[in-house]
Amino acid sequence: MAALPVEVLLGIYLGLLVGVIPALISWSMGFGFKYFTGVTLPGFGVTILAIALAGVNGGLLALADQSITQSPNAPRIATAIVVVGMMSMYAHSKGDAMGTTFPRRLSLRGLRDRTLSLDLADVLPDHNEVRIRVVGEVADMEGYPPLPEELRGEIRGAEFTFPADLRIAELEERLADRLETAYDLGEAAVTIDERGRAAVIAAPPFSGLSKRVGDGRHAVSVDGLLPTGLARGDEVTCITADAQVRGTVVSARTSDDPTADPEERREVTPEEEEAVPKPVRAPTTTGGAGRLTVAVTRTDVQPLLAADDAKVVVESRGTRREFEVISMLRRADRRFGRLTIEPGSRLDGTTLGEAAVRSTDDVAILAARTADGWQVAPRGDTPLAAGTEIVVVGRRDPLDAFREVVRA
Repeated sequence: MAALPVEVLLGIYLGLLVGVIPALISWSMGFGFKYFTGVTLPGFGVTILAIALAGVNGGLLALADQSITQSPNAPRIATAIVVVGMMSMYAHSKGDAMGTTFPRRLSLRGLRDRTLSLDLADVLPDHNEVRIRVVGEVADMEGYPPLPEELRGEIRGAEFTFPADLRIAELEERLADRLETAYDLGEAAVTIDERGRAAVIAAPPFSGLSKRVGDGRHAVSVDGLLPTGLARGDEVTCITADAQVRGTVVSARTSDDPTADPEERREVTPEEEEAVPKPVRAPTTTGGAGRLTVAVTRTDVQPLLAADDAKVVVESRGTRREFEVISMLRRADRRFGRLTIEPGSRLDGTTLGEAAVRSTDDVAILAARTADGWQVAPRGDTPLAAGTEIVVVGRRDPLDAFREVVRA
């Protein structure tokens, strides 16, 4: 018989060797019962079963068997039983905990709740931040006007840094907020892969939707004290000594800060301008004395031209309800599309009620274009035929599947 310390070490080795399979079974039982039934199995019973599976004379009863306790290898076997029991108890507790937290229904969003692969992503030298790059073409968002090409080019290839331990879903939310702030976007949607590459869908700035002076209006420039954040398209009231004129901002520019250092306000040479990084696109004023150009009616031109300066009061521009509805649909994980029914499709020659797309395809038809024109919220007897245009709303996967339904 070897010395007691040697027997204990051999027992630990034996327990680790034969306890792997019982530990896996214990984990599977703990996870399976908790996940499917919500019941936690008694850990003591699972441990006895695991030790029995290890083949040590029927489990814990081996400790009371004289043929085991009085044998020369008693310390080795007793240590192995304890090791197997500890492994089984630990595996069972972990399986039970995973069964509690594991999602009952896997989804694409659940699978995306993971962090970036630090072996593939561009991790900065301090290993605490990761660089996210916008790759590919910046797509236009459905329901919004297209992005200006200049703005699209600025977003394409942009880089941002974030903490490396953030989940991909959190990175997507933060990058979307960063893009909306940096480029004054109306809305942005971002998809990031495990390599840290971002695909962007964006809507143009709301303040830049109206870029020209409308019919019957004239553009007039006036000096004044401009508030911070004034942007093209805002509605303002210019208060002069003779009148109060309401107009739409065409452009606004804040003058240089007179308190700034003269060296900082000196003229920059072309060589220095190329060496200095271009600032982030900022379509709003920084506040202070500046010059404002507004689009006003013909009768309001003279009061502004006669005034040396004006007080500027910004009015609420209101809410664009159509964009608010689009944002609500996207937040509810809904998308919409404009489709045309093709000859030979399942919908060709039926009515909206007969098609039953809401129950069959999990989408809803918001509008249909028939011979009488567009019908919003069409009735069940609305005919659907080849060539009929429909506006459909639904979740991404059902909507993609429905695109195939309308095809031949």
